[in-house]
Amino acid sequence: MSTPIRIALAQFDFPVGAVERNAERIAEMIAQARDEHGADVVLFPELAVSGYPPEDLLMRPSFLRDCEQAVRDIAASVHGIVAVVGWPESAGSVLYNSASVLREGRVEATYRKRELPNYNVFDERRYFHVDPDGGPLVFEVKGVPVGVVICEDLWFAEPLADTAAAGARLVLVPNASPFEHGKHARRDALLAERARESGVALAYLNAVGGQDSLVFDGASILADADGRVHHAACAFEDHWLLAGFDPGSGRLTAAQWPVEEQASEDAMAWRAAVRGLRDYCAKNGFRNVWLGLSGGLDSAVVLAMAVDAIGAAGVTAVRMPSRYTAGLSNDLAAEQCEALGVRMITVPIEAPFKGYLEALADAFEGLEPDTTEENLQSRIRGATLMALGNKFGGLVLTTGNKSEYGVGYATIYGDMCGGYAPLKDLFKTRVFSLARWRNSVAASPVVPPGVIARPPSAELRENQRDEDSLPPYEVLDAILERHIEGEQSGAEIIAAGFEAGTVERVLRLVRIGEWKRHQAAPGPKVSLRAFGRERRYPISNGYRD
Repeated sequence: MSTPIRIALAQFDFPVGAVERNAERIAEMIAQARDEHGADVVLFPELAVSGYPPEDLLMRPSFLRDCEQAVRDIAASVHGIVAVVGWPESAGSVLYNSASVLREGRVEATYRKRELPNYNVFDERRYFHVDPDGGPLVFEVKGVPVGVVICEDLWFAEPLADTAAAGARLVLVPNASPFEHGKHARRDALLAERARESGVALAYLNAVGGQDSLVFDGASILADADGRVHHAACAFEDHWLLAGFDPGSGRLTAAQWPVEEQASEDAMAWRAAVRGLRDYCAKNGFRNVWLGLSGGLDSAVVLAMAVDAIGAAGVTAVRMPSRYTAGLSNDLAAEQCEALGVRMITVPIEAPFKGYLEALADAFEGLEPDTTEENLQSRIRGATLMALGNKFGGLVLTTGNKSEYGVGYATIYGDMCGGYAPLKDLFKTRVFSLARWRNSVAASPVVPPGVIARPPSAELRENQRDEDSLPPYEVLDAILERHIEGEQSGAEIIAAGFEAGTVERVLRLVRIGEWKRHQAAPGPKVSLRAFGRERRYPISNGYRD
């Protein structure tokens, strides 16, 4: 009779392209799983050797050779434990998304992913192939038959059913599944269904960490053979996760499994943005960040996120008042910096603004001021921030939200200047909610209540409010969510009860703002449909619905 086995799941970040360092860490962690955690088998995330997603690195033969050598080097170090490691496996002219079983100094067997996602942020069919002769992989650990399927395979019944039919009692599932709202509930329901219908237990390991516009949340999970789903591990955190498996009962028992305690939409969105920002800075060599602090909501929330991500010492806020800046705006910016311990500098923009107006006076003679003069102020601020970043080093953060990006209510080469956009996938109504949530879990407010209470304004002309140019955000965001995330047409949105003129105006703004979004900085995906790689609309587009 087979005996219980101990499983270690490495919920850690393995950066894209860092093949040599990833291989070194994996080898070290295999030994750690054996010696410190007493594991019989250790599982690493999908494509841990290369990092996920490696994108067009997969088209470089030298990269693939390095990945193959890395797996051989890791395998040579494995003794007294079984390891399952994901990597891109090149076989002549084809490439597989693979996971190899490493035991006693060699690659014992390799499983090739059978279902390749090619939707939303995924484009695996651009790179990988399905092995027409591929099938289930089952290996033994202390007499227990253990199988492997990779990520998307679990969303289809056949790969797991085949693995169970091949005798597996426990199936290891390495993943690289990025965060989005609502995915945990769908995943948990899927695990319960798959475990019940197959009669096997599932150990589901997800990658963790930020990779450009994606954030992998970890939140790894266990499911018993009867379909009982355990509590998810802490999201957005690196952890060793340990569990025991009893092949007789088909049950898993968490031994070291810090569970998620703050799973509200606001908590998860905030932590996704913070983890994304932290890792973007670390992986690109930025130790400090700059942002323009206006005294408004968006910049205040970005400031708080930046402090959570890299600490107050690495953040500099720049106050750039103009002739239209209210005294309250300056006061609120100063209040927040003092509360968070952030250095603030002030660079008034009146002098360069006057210089532009004087330089353009002859060209603009006889014309009334309009958005041109408003955008000039924004571009002066953008240039100021970029100059500070150039002179002193550091990453400039842009503070626009998804509502503004959606309708083009943002100045290209102005407030869109910067290298990372933490709020890019968060509608304005969600930004308000996040500010309130973050204050609710802090000893004292990190976003001044006065900022949250103020009507939003760009302060680029006298007595300006956002709602002078846009519908109320509650209405705007509801329309944008239906159109962008739900792909609803104007007729469908109007039929849902929205005023026709407002819908037509908003959808026109979305359409004509596409060129701006194509030039926008990356930002962390948190929604079902983020701008960028997930929503690839043409700029020159004659379609109207």
